[in-house]
Amino acid sequence: MFKKYNKVLKEDYEKWYAEHENDREAVAKDPMRLKFHLMPKTGWLNDPNGLCQFCGTYHIYYQYTPFEPTGELKLWGHYTTKDFVSFVDEGPVLFPDSEFDAHGVYSGSAFVKGDTIHYFYTGNLKYFDRDDYDYINSGRGSNTIHVTSKDGYQFSKKELLMTTDDYPQDMSCHVRDPKIIQKGDDYYMVQGARDKNSQGLILMFHSKDLTHWEYFDRIVPKEPFGYMWECPDLFELDGQMMLVTCPQGVEAEGINYQNVHQCTAIRIKYDFENKSYEISGNDEFQQLDRGFDFYAPQTFEDEQGRRILIGWMGIPDAQYTNPTTERGWQHALTIPRELHMKNGRLIQQPIREIEKLRKGELVCSFSDKGRMESNLKLYEAEFHFTECTDAVLTLKKGVTLSYRDGLLTLDLGDCGAGRTTRSVRIGELRDLRIFADTTSLEIFVNGGEEVFTTRVYSSQGELSIDGDCAGTMKIYCLRPLEIGEKE
Repeated sequence: MFKKYNKVLKEDYEKWYAEHENDREAVAKDPMRLKFHLMPKTGWLNDPNGLCQFCGTYHIYYQYTPFEPTGELKLWGHYTTKDFVSFVDEGPVLFPDSEFDAHGVYSGSAFVKGDTIHYFYTGNLKYFDRDDYDYINSGRGSNTIHVTSKDGYQFSKKELLMTTDDYPQDMSCHVRDPKIIQKGDDYYMVQGARDKNSQGLILMFHSKDLTHWEYFDRIVPKEPFGYMWECPDLFELDGQMMLVTCPQGVEAEGINYQNVHQCTAIRIKYDFENKSYEISGNDEFQQLDRGFDFYAPQTFEDEQGRRILIGWMGIPDAQYTNPTTERGWQHALTIPRELHMKNGRLIQQPIREIEKLRKGELVCSFSDKGRMESNLKLYEAEFHFTECTDAVLTLKKGVTLSYRDGLLTLDLGDCGAGRTTRSVRIGELRDLRIFADTTSLEIFVNGGEEVFTTRVYSSQGELSIDGDCAGTMKIYCLRPLEIGEKE
């Protein structure tokens, strides 16, 4: 029998929570805290999990380490909202309290069926004391676990669906992050995987009842593309099936794949009856974000039929840092984004509810090297170009976004805490939509064809534009999200 870490029960959390009131008060006063992004009160946040809308309420669960900003302990935290403006922090809902998940309630998803929400997640076990410990092939148990809820707050008993022994024999012990898609009366689960040859791929399982699952198929790129594909999400969007996943171990190619790990979207044609598929070549893998801090996104369809994406504004194993770690907290979630397809590309645009945060508007035009300046630190800015040969925008003091010869480059200067520059090549610069929070930027290019997401640590606000360009600019002040406590 392997030696486990201690399990964490709800009672343990509540005791520790009461002991950390001073930490919460200190973190709440931190000027680096974001205003219109969801963050942990203290500690660490990473992957969004279990995203869904149920009976009018949006449920946003997330990977959560409550008391340490370095991510060791993994629970599921929980926010709810009806309008993406006012939120309730519901506190943790899933704890590593069983033999199935004693070393972490890892990432997973939600699937709404009738009057029930079905949750599937990876329960993590680590075999550190085994003589044959091997991080890749024998170092952990990855259990697929199922729980249900009738309201999104109270959960059923945990049900173990699959263990490492139930996955194909040529897999390493890295299989995780279940997500469900329904086709007709059948259900399919995709999981990210790494085989014993260290090639990343997607495993697919089949079920008729959401409880009994059998191995069905695998999705493998034509050529190896990274050693592990995390956080898979298979969904239909505007008549096209898409696979979003996070390949690890992809080497940089010029300005592409510059981050330590990637997030990509792939167009796929999948024939469920015949277990056959066609995917784009590796040169067609679309990078979902060009910034420094974007990973593990998850999508869901809401009750209005919108496909909404929320990502982790962070990334694992990065060489750059977040100064907030020294202040007792780290990371945030992105602005929710509505997805569409356009000319074979996945397009991301901020959901319209974000416009409710606007509390003032300034409209101006710019041309012939004219410039508009503002010292706002917290803003939304829209640029519409009638022409643009080259341009330099200052987004915060010391932080620029420049366009020249078809290359758009974000340069964080001395404000990146180790982050430097990221670029993307575009045919023309038509428009920009920029969201500047206290310590973050989200930049939507040409209607969301490209996006840059990054943390940034400039202490002074500044917004200006200069260059051989003409057009109009709108600037909006933004008010903070309203976040309350559960009653």
